[in-house]
Amino acid sequence: MVRLLILLIIVAFSASFFSVSRERGDTEWPEYLGGPDRNHYSPLTQIDTGNVQQLRVAWTYAAPDSGQMQMNPITVKGVLYGVSSALQVFALDAATGRELWRFGDKIRSGTSTSRGVAYWTNGRGDSRILFTSRSWLYALDAGTGKPVAGFGDGGRVSLRAGLGEQARDKFVISNTPGTVFENLIVMPMRLSEGADAAPGYVQAFDVRTGELAWVFHTIPHPGEYGYKTWPKDAWKNTDVGGANNWAGMAIDRRRGILYVPTGSAAYDFYGGNRKGRNLFANCLLALDARTGKRIWHYQLVHHDIWDRDLPSPPNLVTVRQKGTDGRPVKIDAVALTTKSGHIYVFNRITGKSLYPIEEVRVEKSSLPGEASWPTQPRPRFPAPFARQSLTEDDLNPYSPDLDSLKTLLKSIKKGYYAPPDKQGTLIFPGFDGGAEWGGSAVDPDGILYVNANEMAWILTMTDAPKQSELAHLSTGEQVYALNCAACHGSDRKGNALSGYPSLADIGQRHDREYVRQVINNGKGMMPGFPALKPGEKQALISFLFGEEKQEVTGSPGSGSSRKPQLPYKTTGYNKFLDSKGYPAIAPPWGTLAAVDLNSGKQLWQHPLGEFPELKAAGIPPTGTENYGGPVTTAGGVLFIAATRDGMFRAYNKRNGQLLWETQLPAAGFATPGTYEVNGKQYVVIACGGTKLGTKKGNKVVAFSLP
Repeated sequence: MVRLLILLIIVAFSASFFSVSRERGDTEWPEYLGGPDRNHYSPLTQIDTGNVQQLRVAWTYAAPDSGQMQMNPITVKGVLYGVSSALQVFALDAATGRELWRFGDKIRSGTSTSRGVAYWTNGRGDSRILFTSRSWLYALDAGTGKPVAGFGDGGRVSLRAGLGEQARDKFVISNTPGTVFENLIVMPMRLSEGADAAPGYVQAFDVRTGELAWVFHTIPHPGEYGYKTWPKDAWKNTDVGGANNWAGMAIDRRRGILYVPTGSAAYDFYGGNRKGRNLFANCLLALDARTGKRIWHYQLVHHDIWDRDLPSPPNLVTVRQKGTDGRPVKIDAVALTTKSGHIYVFNRITGKSLYPIEEVRVEKSSLPGEASWPTQPRPRFPAPFARQSLTEDDLNPYSPDLDSLKTLLKSIKKGYYAPPDKQGTLIFPGFDGGAEWGGSAVDPDGILYVNANEMAWILTMTDAPKQSELAHLSTGEQVYALNCAACHGSDRKGNALSGYPSLADIGQRHDREYVRQVINNGKGMMPGFPALKPGEKQALISFLFGEEKQEVTGSPGSGSSRKPQLPYKTTGYNKFLDSKGYPAIAPPWGTLAAVDLNSGKQLWQHPLGEFPELKAAGIPPTGTENYGGPVTTAGGVLFIAATRDGMFRAYNKRNGQLLWETQLPAAGFATPGTYEVNGKQYVVIACGGTKLGTKKGNKVVAFSLP
């Protein structure tokens, strides 16, 4: 009788606990992208298709610094947590936007962007905010914003902890919040994409102590599965790295399975030094969340030489398909959208694809030393959500340069996974997708919503300079040629149309200390170069500031800071544009689509964004490049910013009809969030602008009904 009474009490307590958890989950936005499934979905219904046109600004928070904000804010117990462009973490009253606390008093020059924070609680009064700055993972008290003394060294631990000697002095940061499971947090990492990249191992840390709990080697060590898909002891080599998760992960907490999409091995565009399939680069990994042991994997790109990183967290979904007896069955699945514009859908437990995937033979590389893989996967279904080929008929009909664009298109390599070449290779969809880091939204009924870029890029390889060819240059010029010229050009004028600023007049815009910080730590999407010796950094700064007499003598090729040299490099990241800066391809240049994962059929697709000057000229909506994802709700509304025109839009998710739009104070290159406080639903978006040549901003804006 006593046992029965105890059991009833436990059941009652559990029911009460899970009821509260469910209620909070229904009204809050407690994790990155809404929840552990990363589905960008909210069951809130107060804002719906009938009243969304009435949305008004409820509150605005001005961050203490301005610049690109990619963060997706989280909301727990009426408090909103976010990160500014200079990585200052803040807590706001989610109903009013009033600042409760802020961590990080000084603006950190040369910092990367952040997509938000993670939240952990033991349910007994200990609640923590976990975020990253440079190469450190911090734990803050969620109530006060002060570092947790018992976590690592004074509240922080190094992201290099489990990477080994190969990561010493190399660029290691994180843009994306970690994934919490029980008392662990598993961390994404962003690394250099050059030959100086650190290894991209997946690391789990104890949330309470900061201790390293487990490491999964994405570049396998001897005796580990996948070791033979690389050259012998590749994990030791200083010119092989990457294969990192940078975009974030999803977690099936009931099963204890972590789903980890990985990026390419480094160097991005040449793999003669890493011959083989290169597991576990470009893979979707299913790992035991408690131990880091591999359960299954699928490699989406073999021996990547195209920078085809998996760009966003996967979505954990339940789809309905016909069973062997013809009756519909529910399948717990994991879906992944890619830069190439494809959708992969796997059984969450077994890793078996729910739709056919074929291995397609692709063109062999003609670069001496390269050993490109002979085939690449391609899903037969669902159909791609971005265009896959480009002919003369697909060029921009509004461009005054149509003839020259046709000539250029004829001169370069094209085709499914056409290899990098000195002739030039069309990358389409481009380096930024197709899909990007904003990720996809999914409804409980299995409808996936994804925004895509339709921008073509041209990748051209060239011989890397030999040390003898650099001997006549000053030390600073040599450092610049080896580390900076690929993006900013040998003339330092950059490529504004592709997003690479000029450095020719940097002394008129910034002081030497600012430039030193950027070289050390990176800025935005630029990696830092911490491995350069102090003398090399000094020489580079003197060169950039036109102070040749202050150059430090010595060769940048000597000593421990030498960057491994491969035989080829690129001429830079160059978008395929016309002389006016518009895409060389015909619109749409950005799209928003809905795909039924149950059937694989596309339900609708529309252009996303517009250029006001083209609209004024009578040109139909073209869409624009876009960064940041959508949010979908049970009220039937899909919210998205993301576009370079700086608009925030709401669509009817059933048919893609535009219901409402408003101009933001700066472009919102971020994924919004939605939550309810005191019976009122809010939709919030970070507006930092800056990217794609847009104006800077520093506002977080929340909308609600009157």
